[in-house]
Amino acid sequence: MAREKVEAAADAEATPERSYREQLDFLNPIAQPLASRKLTRKLYKCIRKAAKHKQLRRGVKEVQKFINKGEKGITVLAGDTLPIDVYCHIPIMCEDRSLPYAYVPSKSDLGAAAGSKRPTCVIMIKPHEDYQETYDECLEEVSALPLPL
Repeated sequence: MAREKVEAAADAEATPERSYREQLDFLNPIAQPLASRKLTRKLYKCIRKAAKHKQLRRGVKEVQKFINKGEKGITVLAGDTLPIDVYCHIPIMCEDRSLPYAYVPSKSDLGAAAGSKRPTCVIMIKPHEDYQETYDECLEEVSALPLPL
């Protein structure tokens, strides 16, 4: 068992990182609005800063719970999550409560930005004064993305 984990870790390290273009091939049909390459980098940067200050909500159950409680923040969803049924209700909840949301291409990159070794399909970034400038920049750009019909 331990040897399998070591081999899996070695395989993961040997696998080269996929570029943004390559990640787009694995997107779900519902992944709209999709963040641009530049916005994706900004969101990952904001997520890393939020993780340092423990201002993240991670995972479908936790994000859903805090959306229902009325917490504000930017919701970031992974566009390559399968099956779609796992998290397809989150964008509707965000729209009902006027919360900004965007999709990024990779759940493994989303989890890594949050400081986790596990892939994550949904993250909510909460505002905090230590990274307010980065947060506001991301909020402005995510809010400007066109919502799907």
